[in-house]
Amino acid sequence: MKRRNFITNTALAAIGITATIATSCNTKSDTEKSDSNDTSTEDDFELNEITISELQEKMKSGKYSSEHITKLYLDRIEAIDKNGPKLNAIIELNPEALEIAKAMDKERKDGKIRGNLHGIPILIKDNIDTADKMMTTAGSLALVGNIASNDAFIVKKLRDAGAVLLGKTNLSEWANFRSSSSCSGWSSRGGQTKNPYILDHSPCGSSSGSGAAVAANLCVVAIGTETDGSVVCPASSNGTVGIKPTVGLLSRSGIIPISHTQDTAGPLARTVKDATMLLETMIGIDAADSVTKESNGKTTGKYTQYLKADGLKGKRIGIEKKKYSNPLLNELLEKATNIMKQQGATIVEIEYLDKINANGNSEFEIMKFEFKNGLNNYLSTSNSNMKSLKDVIAFNKKNEAKVMPTFKQETLEMCQEKAGLESREYLNALAKSHTDVKKMIDAVIKENKLDGITGLTMGPACSIDTIYGDRWGDVFLTSPAAMSGYPHISVPCGKVYELPVGLSFFSGAYREGDIISLAYGYEQASKNRIKPEFKKAFLD
Repeated sequence: MKRRNFITNTALAAIGITATIATSCNTKSDTEKSDSNDTSTEDDFELNEITISELQEKMKSGKYSSEHITKLYLDRIEAIDKNGPKLNAIIELNPEALEIAKAMDKERKDGKIRGNLHGIPILIKDNIDTADKMMTTAGSLALVGNIASNDAFIVKKLRDAGAVLLGKTNLSEWANFRSSSSCSGWSSRGGQTKNPYILDHSPCGSSSGSGAAVAANLCVVAIGTETDGSVVCPASSNGTVGIKPTVGLLSRSGIIPISHTQDTAGPLARTVKDATMLLETMIGIDAADSVTKESNGKTTGKYTQYLKADGLKGKRIGIEKKKYSNPLLNELLEKATNIMKQQGATIVEIEYLDKINANGNSEFEIMKFEFKNGLNNYLSTSNSNMKSLKDVIAFNKKNEAKVMPTFKQETLEMCQEKAGLESREYLNALAKSHTDVKKMIDAVIKENKLDGITGLTMGPACSIDTIYGDRWGDVFLTSPAAMSGYPHISVPCGKVYELPVGLSFFSGAYREGDIISLAYGYEQASKNRIKPEFKKAFLD
């Protein structure tokens, strides 16, 4: 997501405290209709809002086959993503998708069902290796032609589960770690992804294409990745569910890295149940990612057991005491907390964000050191012509007109200047950001006997601006869970300025079950998911 807003700009360090939104948004309430309503797209797609369980039932009954479902989604992508609204969420389609679907249909006919994802088409972010005919580029022209020799570990898990790899999604180039002036959802390879609710607004990032594709019913579920906010922000801005698991619950091998301290893949879906089923499928200890060994014995991996409608009953949930500056956001959060109380939860006011957000600069330092180290390791064994960060920087300069037509690559250049991970500067930043923030969150949870912490994930999406970059407001509840490596889920909370806003729940390490329970209880009581209308603009 937009890292300058929550890391490098201390004026925005009070994450979640105020809510100045972009100047492009007007001040009408949700009940007032703008002239842009006349520009919405009629949408009667037969798989709209369908779930994994419903698709499985249709395949079981013989009404649909995986091949037919896959073809419907491919046609949908052609109609919505490439034509019509031109959402531009998909960077590449898998030419083998229909063949995979046919193979899964044959297995079903022969009596073999691999699991919940058998025959289910999914989309994967274009920084995750797939050993097939698709490239892995992180949205960068520098990596065009990079076809991985091996699947990422989580892709192997998905294939083993019978998932149909439909294609790859566009993203903020280099997972939004190229420039402090970047525009979320833009990449030199894929162009600009749009928000399906209002097309001239941001889909957030960096998992922009995954969030927008799920929201627009281009697939049933998708995979994103997050370092700080890159799953939960697209979930919030696109009216979907996103889960950022504990770092180490999912393997990162075969994923183009930013930070081994904070990176993780995560599911995006339209329901908590679908996101949970997708999460379960990807869990596993990977010898190539030593951090996954830390999950051994700390999780059963069976999170669907926490999907209970009374998941809020008897739970204690912390909420930041300070209010937002925007009254509409305060109203939205108050409505959400009232629902939680009605469902039997106790809301506890806490003060913790200022202390955590003071460590934002240290977080950015960690990322700069770890990005250089991790990317050099990835590229050195890749099939790309680029073998180091230095090569990428040189390529971008040589091809500046195409790669950097507006914002540049100062973040990459800052990373290149960093020393190794044995540096005292790096070790000090690691202690201040990662270690200290974990202690802060653990202390708040323990002292207040909390099952989770809540708040609005983000403010409403800003307008797309490829020249000057994102102009997000001040509401970011992404960094506490990101800096600590703790689990975080965002679910639809409602709309402000006709744009979706998510509600977050996060907690301590490997407490995915707790936050899934809270999120599912809230989702079932609130039913805030609303299908997008593809409005052309907020204002005429």
